[in-house]
Amino acid sequence: MARLNWGMIGGGEGSQIGPAHRIGAGLDGHFTLAAGAFDVDPAKGVEFAGTLGVAEDRAYGDWRAMLEGETARDDRVDLVTVATPNATHYEITKAFLENGFNVLCEKPMTMTVAEAEDIVATARKSGRICAVNYGYSGYPMVRHMRAMVAGGELGRVRLIKAEFAHGFHANAADADNPRIRWRYDPQQIGPSAQFADCGIHALHMASFVSGQEAEELSADFVSCIASRTLEDDAMVSFRMSGGAVLRLWTSSVAVGRMHGLTLQVFGEKGGLSWEQEHPNQLYWTPVDGRTQIIERGAPDLSAAAQRASRVTIGHAEGMPLAFANIYADLAEVIMAEKESRSPDPAATHYPTALDGLRSMAAISAAVESANKSGNWTDARPPSFRG
Repeated sequence: MARLNWGMIGGGEGSQIGPAHRIGAGLDGHFTLAAGAFDVDPAKGVEFAGTLGVAEDRAYGDWRAMLEGETARDDRVDLVTVATPNATHYEITKAFLENGFNVLCEKPMTMTVAEAEDIVATARKSGRICAVNYGYSGYPMVRHMRAMVAGGELGRVRLIKAEFAHGFHANAADADNPRIRWRYDPQQIGPSAQFADCGIHALHMASFVSGQEAEELSADFVSCIASRTLEDDAMVSFRMSGGAVLRLWTSSVAVGRMHGLTLQVFGEKGGLSWEQEHPNQLYWTPVDGRTQIIERGAPDLSAAAQRASRVTIGHAEGMPLAFANIYADLAEVIMAEKESRSPDPAATHYPTALDGLRSMAAISAAVESANKSGNWTDARPPSFRG
């Protein structure tokens, strides 16, 4: 596969997410980091671009300059990653889509449902890819879970339990720390904090694996640290499109929990359990049978899991490798278009703007439900309602 040109907005020096994207995009040699606007401070962004090997004429001071500069080039970037603060995602993503660029946007895709509906429409009109970085769906064993469910090994899925709970914001003394404070600022993150930040990862994973989407929800939001305007703990129950029930807990004040992303799926014929902190192992328990450990890299895994496995069995994998699978999917789809061929079907399950829209609808519904003492609320995007 020929190398594709890649550009990045945000994710500069000191960024939490930037390095994972750069490792993921570069791992397979599909992408060359050709352009970027890495920092809100233009000078810092240009300087950092130089340390990454970006040519001086493609090290931009801001995203608008990058849009103008790349639009004018014959060798424009094939994919733009938007890794900026939440409040800027919509404007940047929409502008690049309208100018014919493929986009991978960090989550949440937008700040409002209306903006998300507009991004979906813009992507359709432009004919460009708009992916959303629900990167944990790139893990091989998560893809194997999906294949087992789709293959009927669990039978009808009855119950899903998802968690994304950590304790890194539990110290009230850190409430004014700028690296933490912005996550609870409605002007920067929108109407929800912890659910919008972490809970929608767990929701997307539940939908990705089960093949079911959220239809109704009941939410309970709590600000355990009183100075916070937005929630730092949430419990949300969902009624899913295929009849399953999803119980989701997300928290940033669960002292002792580290990353805390887990998924359990229970069906008529058996149950599955997976933890992001131990991603190589998938636990499978058939009805009336013993619990079995399915190891990543084993020769009898699904084709989807085999395609996503990058290191030999028994060796640890990590988040950047999961991100790399998303980038590998996008590279395959982009190259297939360039070569006028159909992409590998296994590469077409990357998270899209529709997933971003469904997440925004769930956030909006959860905020409404929490404000009404947990009333059951329609969780579907307006465009999906009858």
